[in-house]
Amino acid sequence: MDSNLDKNPPTSMREALLDSPFKDNLDRRKFNARVFNFVIFLATLLAMIILGILLWRIGEQGLPWLNWKFISSFPSRIASRAGILSAIIGSASVISLTAVIAVILGVGAAIYLEELSPKNKFNQFVELNIANLAGIPSLVYGMLGLAVFVRFMNFGRSILAAACTLAIMILPVIIISSREALRAVPAGVRLAALALGATKWQTTWHHVLPAALPGMMTGIILAVSRALGEAAPLIMVGGVTYIAFLPNSWYDSFTTLPIQIFNWAGRPQEEFQAIAAAGIIVLVGLVLFTNGIAILIRARLEDKHRW
Repeated sequence: MDSNLDKNPPTSMREALLDSPFKDNLDRRKFNARVFNFVIFLATLLAMIILGILLWRIGEQGLPWLNWKFISSFPSRIASRAGILSAIIGSASVISLTAVIAVILGVGAAIYLEELSPKNKFNQFVELNIANLAGIPSLVYGMLGLAVFVRFMNFGRSILAAACTLAIMILPVIIISSREALRAVPAGVRLAALALGATKWQTTWHHVLPAALPGMMTGIILAVSRALGEAAPLIMVGGVTYIAFLPNSWYDSFTTLPIQIFNWAGRPQEEFQAIAAAGIIVLVGLVLFTNGIAILIRARLEDKHRW
């Protein structure tokens, strides 16, 4: 048998594969991969072109109207006098209260479901519903806020009702992303703390949660950015399109940048279309500013916890 092998040595594995039907399959897979990459590149390029055209159009219309008078003035029925001060303060008030409510409830729920709760069918049912709630349209949350917070809890058409509505809307995203961040913490961190005599809660609060915070910040940033740009649920809970005063408490009436922009964009006068574009620039700037602060906080937290 050895002499036969010496006379007829087997080909290498590579040559065997190249001479077999696997080669055709490999070539087809490579071709499909190249086609897929090309299609994805075209889709990305098309999206960037459309985004660039929109930004250029908005900048062309809105930049001539963007000045300090526009930012520091109240809305007006005369375009040359219209400003966005009450909308900026209203957005800041609603989003700040929304973030506080949503982060406390969302992170707390994530910690309980991931670290403390028993793994039973009831908790599996809760987790399934949380995942489903993440895909519900924002208008449905607006109707929920109108029924629960405005009427049943008697918050009225106020900043508090709007913040509670937006907090419920972004809560599933924060819970899901926070749970994923907690799962990413190495099990050795938990085992080491428990081995040294720490309780389950002490391990979670002092070791697991600080290590997971950078990952949590990603979900929180995305969720708060979504809430900042929402108009439909706020209109449902009573956000008004014209306010010539600044709110003094959480129970005052309010307007926000998306609502104000929606109002101006719906008017037939060309001047209001232009100041709507200026409002969009302010809204984009506010979103980038808040995201930048959150990203800096996340970066500092990541520097403290590197594995």
